[in-house]
Amino acid sequence: MDQIKHTYVHVNGLKLHVAEIGSDSLPVVIFLHGFPEIWYTWRHQMIAVANAGFRAIAPDYRGYGLSDIPAEPEKASFTDLVKDTASILDSLAISKVFVIGKDFGSMVGYTFALFFPERVAGIATLGMPFMPPGSFEDSLALPEGFYMRRWQEVGRAEADFARFDAKTIVRNVYILFSKSEIPIANENQEIMDLVDPSTPLPSWFTEDDLAVYGDLYQKSGFQTPLQVPYRSLADTSAYPKQGLKVEAPALLIMGEEDYLFKFPGMEGYLKSGEVKKYVPNLEIVYLPKGCHFVHEQFPDQVNQLILGYLNGNKN
Repeated sequence: MDQIKHTYVHVNGLKLHVAEIGSDSLPVVIFLHGFPEIWYTWRHQMIAVANAGFRAIAPDYRGYGLSDIPAEPEKASFTDLVKDTASILDSLAISKVFVIGKDFGSMVGYTFALFFPERVAGIATLGMPFMPPGSFEDSLALPEGFYMRRWQEVGRAEADFARFDAKTIVRNVYILFSKSEIPIANENQEIMDLVDPSTPLPSWFTEDDLAVYGDLYQKSGFQTPLQVPYRSLADTSAYPKQGLKVEAPALLIMGEEDYLFKFPGMEGYLKSGEVKKYVPNLEIVYLPKGCHFVHEQFPDQVNQLILGYLNGNKN
């Protein structure tokens, strides 16, 4: 971990944190995190790709980790994150990248690829495929206690989270999202109450890892993360008006026990091949026993898949 260096770039009125490793002359891989993550979620992958001859960069989004919090976090949007991504690359004089995204970072990555196809050598995502506009509307059919619906309700998540420190919130979300069932609370129960305090962390996620996350979410808070992704999912303005197709070589890595498979229509969307209407050059790999955090759970397997993909598609 000591070989990863940390820099800040000033873009779009904010100072954004970027972790990086590897020489400036190497082909570049940008890693885009999900929630409840920060740059650190890519610790295993960054070192692996750097050792294989790539330059790895992993920013914290605005309002996350070590990056500045926007003046009005309640107005943050996916468009902001896509523009920030482009601006970070501009500030580092990087013209073309491989994009790797996890969870909603996949949405940021794919939207970036739609707007800047000439800058994308390829795109790999974990835990979430390309999702066209309106994809999450079917999820509204899930019960009122569905975690996304609860976190979209302004004030509800804030009150739930306010009962705990940042470290406990991250701990609870990691435990919930590591399961194969969608987190759904009862009518008179909050999402944080779905986790018994005695429940251990997943074996692949240490107390030291949790401390890193806890410290940085203590700094950033959760207002921007609640806004993007959860309160911005219905906003389709981040997408181009037409041409929803990513032609770049693409890879999707999914754990077979990822709770995302339980989302209405998700399994059919992937296994019927419908997703390839939008990403025709997509390869999908399913990892047995893999959960939503498959890159942390099985880093060696995921690194091997990513390196095979990168080496097969670099010029």
